Amino acid sequence: MSDITPSDTQARAIAAIKDWFKNRTDQQQVFRLFGYAGTGKSTVLKFALDELGIEPHKSDREGGSCVPGVVTATFTGKAALVLRRKGTPARTIHSLIYSVIIATDEEIEAANKKIAEAEQDALKLMGFERTAADATIEAMRQALSQMKKPRFALNPQSDAAHAKLIVLDEVSMVGEDMARDLMSFGKPILVLGDPGQLPPIKGEGAFTNDAPDVMLTEIHRQAEESAIIRLATMARRGEPIGFGQYDTFVWKMRKMDVTPEQCLRGGQVISGLNATRLQLNNAMRRAAGFGGGYLPTGRGEKIICLKNQNDIGLINGMFVTLEDVVDEGSLYFSATTRDEEGNPIGRPNGDGKPERLRIYKGHFEDHVAFDRQRHDRDWKHKRNLTEATFGWAITGHKSQGSQWENVIVWDDGLGRNEADRRRWLYTVITRAERGLVILA
Repeated sequence: MSDITPSDTQARAIAAIKDWFKNRTDQQQVFRLFGYAGTGKSTVLKFALDELGIEPHKSDREGGSCVPGVVTATFTGKAALVLRRKGTPARTIHSLIYSVIIATDEEIEAANKKIAEAEQDALKLMGFERTAADATIEAMRQALSQMKKPRFALNPQSDAAHAKLIVLDEVSMVGEDMARDLMSFGKPILVLGDPGQLPPIKGEGAFTNDAPDVMLTEIHRQAEESAIIRLATMARRGEPIGFGQYDTFVWKMRKMDVTPEQCLRGGQVISGLNATRLQLNNAMRRAAGFGGGYLPTGRGEKIICLKNQNDIGLINGMFVTLEDVVDEGSLYFSATTRDEEGNPIGRPNGDGKPERLRIYKGHFEDHVAFDRQRHDRDWKHKRNLTEATFGWAITGHKSQGSQWENVIVWDDGLGRNEADRRRWLYTVITRAERGLVILA
């Protein structure tokens, strides 16, 4: 950090964090450090932790005694991965504070039996009583559907219970229930947020919905020269972004002027709607020569992971490369897999080679025929499978916590209202590091 000198605004933010941690955590559990893209939130955090002398938390599970320190967590696995690659130990909030609970086969079977019995009893009823019974049966079916999904229970033995400080990065997607669970550990929480970014898919961001203790608005000198930051600021303010060139690598163009082949070479494509994502993936696969079927064919296909498998290093949001793809039947195919840096994924087999992963077909099949009932049918079998899908195009929500050198924003008009639209456009623009093309 010796080659960086905080600005006056950043220095005041560092002093405010130090004062809060040393003197006021008993009265104020959460300190909110907010800032828009380019204002230096990460710089402020690094200086503050360094001056406070707080080291990363060491758990007794790692061997030796517990050494209380700072625990860093993010909402998405990809955001945690990015921080780890930059040298900051980080994990997801889910893995930090929750234990996963999965319904047993016996519990599912018992629920199915109750529904079947209720259906038989309903056949004997008529009129209002039959209508009421049908409504009850439908509620039972919905409850059964929820049972088939993993549930999360608060883990009282979490590192959060022993840390000196919890730091949360990228908190715009943290909802009220998760925020309440985090605060239940009674530890000081320093949150870094950008109020311009997308909130959770349902509801509002619990931490970004309240006023910040420090709001960084001054774009630091290097970021101020960036056309990406200028366009992101325009999007956040709701200012129109005109067609044309903004610097050597930043443009706004019309969709009709760009081909799928050009999108393949242009960087990560980000859309608003899932329906758009499916269409773009199909078009880009055809352009790349992979249009022969719905299954990935192997090397060269762009695949994104949809579920954490921490035991083998798979992270939700990570791009993976598949090799030697073999169709194994109706529910899954198998393949050898490599991560974004080319490292093999999976435990080694007896011959020293990485195991073949069994990958669920359903998310790939959705590109041909989307099926809302697929999860309910396949829940039991797919919970032990790797889940992934085509990643040529992803949605704005899936992109959060990640950045790419070059990004193509496919503007499909997402947004229930003007505020939602601003957040979406600002979020996806700020995923780009160097090159950006907005297609409208």
